[in-house]
Amino acid sequence: MNKPNKRVTVYLKPDYHRALRVKAAETECSVSDLVNSAVKHALLEDAADLEAFEERTSEPLIAFEDVLKSLKRNGKI
Repeated sequence: MNKPNKRVTVYLKPDYHRALRVKAAETECSVSDLVNSAVKHALLEDAADLEAFEERTSEPLIAFEDVLKSLKRNGKI
């Protein structure tokens, strides 16, 4: 069952709002559709990041200091 859309107030920078209105007109989408798409994309990126973190939990931790020492020892820095 589809839930009705929620109405929210979002404050955009004027340049972003203008760009959204122009893109909406050119793509025949609403500003709401564009914002929903952008939010969905950002959430999908976050989900992918969390999945990658989960997949790497068994990897050994390496201290940043050790990485720097190794780079210096190998003449990389």
